[in-house]
Amino acid sequence: MENKFFEKAACWEEDILIPTYGVGQPDKNPMFLEKRVYQGSSGGVYPHPIIERVADEKAPRAYRAVFLENRYLRIMLLPELGGRVQMALDKTNGYHFVYYNRVIKPALVGLAGPWISGGIEFNWPQHHRPSTFEPVDYRLQTNPDGSCTVWVSEIERMFRTKGMAAFTLYSDAAFLEIKAQLYNRTHQPQSFLWWANPAVHVNDDYQSVFPPDVHAVMDHGKRAVSDFPIATGTYYKVDYAPGTDISRYKNIPVPTSFMAYHSDYDFIGCYDHGQQAGMMHIANHHLVPGKKQWTWGNGDFGRAWDRQLTDEDGPYIELMCGAYTDNQPDFTWLHPGEEKRFTQVFMPYKGIGAAKNASAEVVLNLEVKPQSAWLGVYASRPRRVRVELLHQGQAIFSQQADLSPEQVLTALVNVQAVPQALTLRVCDAAGRQLLAYTPLPAEKPAIPNPATPAPPPAEVTSQEMLYLHGLHLEQYRHATYAPEPYYAEALRRDPGDSRCNNALGRLLLRRGKFAEAEPYFRSAIARLTQRNPNPAEGEAHYNLGQALRWQGRYAEAEAPFYKATWDATWRAPGGFELARLACRRGALGEALPLLEEALAANRDHHQA
Repeated sequence: MENKFFEKAACWEEDILIPTYGVGQPDKNPMFLEKRVYQGSSGGVYPHPIIERVADEKAPRAYRAVFLENRYLRIMLLPELGGRVQMALDKTNGYHFVYYNRVIKPALVGLAGPWISGGIEFNWPQHHRPSTFEPVDYRLQTNPDGSCTVWVSEIERMFRTKGMAAFTLYSDAAFLEIKAQLYNRTHQPQSFLWWANPAVHVNDDYQSVFPPDVHAVMDHGKRAVSDFPIATGTYYKVDYAPGTDISRYKNIPVPTSFMAYHSDYDFIGCYDHGQQAGMMHIANHHLVPGKKQWTWGNGDFGRAWDRQLTDEDGPYIELMCGAYTDNQPDFTWLHPGEEKRFTQVFMPYKGIGAAKNASAEVVLNLEVKPQSAWLGVYASRPRRVRVELLHQGQAIFSQQADLSPEQVLTALVNVQAVPQALTLRVCDAAGRQLLAYTPLPAEKPAIPNPATPAPPPAEVTSQEMLYLHGLHLEQYRHATYAPEPYYAEALRRDPGDSRCNNALGRLLLRRGKFAEAEPYFRSAIARLTQRNPNPAEGEAHYNLGQALRWQGRYAEAEAPFYKATWDATWRAPGGFELARLACRRGALGEALPLLEEALAANRDHHQA
């Protein structure tokens, strides 16, 4: 296809027509689905309305689309549908490196009803995203370096947290960079998860490319475990013995999820061996550890769901990428006023087979056979590199090459060596190493045991485990089990336990029972200050300040808020609350430095 040259990246808006199956009107009555289970967690949806109808006929509908384009890529976002990436095209070979569904055909799969397949969906503060079928705010921005950015933002309705993402396309790079920023705007800790959900086209030539150190994968909640990539047992009621490659779409007959147990690599991707092209996701694995595949299955059931979700563009799978999470459901805390930031990169690659290591700059493959080694290197932007194959540290192959998204390097090197003695290395023109890969030992660690459910509170022998079981249920928003019985059992055994007093008080505070919460916080503080008036943690003082503030006892709230600021974690939220109290008293001159200190504390904490 024609590859139009762009000296700089470009971004613009335009109206496009997409065939669309409409949805019904939201139910005007609020749904309080407190015990509903959804994606392994709470299916409570209030205050979102529920939609329970999808049209049987399609019609053209105009959408306001946002485009990002450079010499190599053409990206389309739909702010009206959650800010999702609807299309991502590699212009150099005409390959859609995410699944391009050319029709909007919802099914009632989402938390609030309608959900569509294709593109890249961004799921937060839980999975699937409550507002996945709702509009987001957006803004286009051109940058001095020739790149373009599209900002999308929303304040989600369930917990009032704020999520922003900056989609940036650079002038000379074949990747889409996404910088996410999540904020807790509320006065209480909130749990969240973030899973970017790219869908990709699949066929009998498709392979999911997990990092080479992924030897085990796990189901939702880590309830089941399988060897990977060669499954040897029963998983999702399918017997894969004596050995089946479940990285291949063609080998999975039923709907199946699996998430990497652990990886020290920064990538997950896929490769179509027929098209000789694939997709790659890059992120710091310390912040974005989640690596998941979901498929409807290569069988009659899966094909039925293809028909339900598209007219002609299936089948597909989802290759999800989780930030601050490695499983679903798997939630992380955001403290009051806290911000979390992370970066994800999505990019195509081609011509080198299934990758063994990857960064935003280069993708590597090394396949070792008894008498030879085959290597491939792809670069995401034009650059001169030196590619070396080392045997026990000595170069047996070295070649300088000018690589680009249109020009890859492959080579067959005659060598007889154990794979672990070889290293493929790529350096830039100045000799700095960009990326390397050494095959891992053939012996794999034992697969982990699946998770087990929490025992009833009376059977938990440890006071600490009672607290941790309760905290887990609270943090993960369990739909059918409550944390209170675990906290209550701990307080029955030790009425002064500071952790469980604070936890029970926090639950009451969240429910608006401020006077009932107050004595729990006072009991927690009494235990924390029994030996030392200056406790290491300030949460109980902060929570007591909140309970007093909400009761209208503003003067009494100042002392515990000030005490909370002695703890760096609560310095910013405590200072902010003190500034609010000062404003309420009309002491604006006192409020301003408190706000400045709170902002500085939050900035310092984030930079640390």
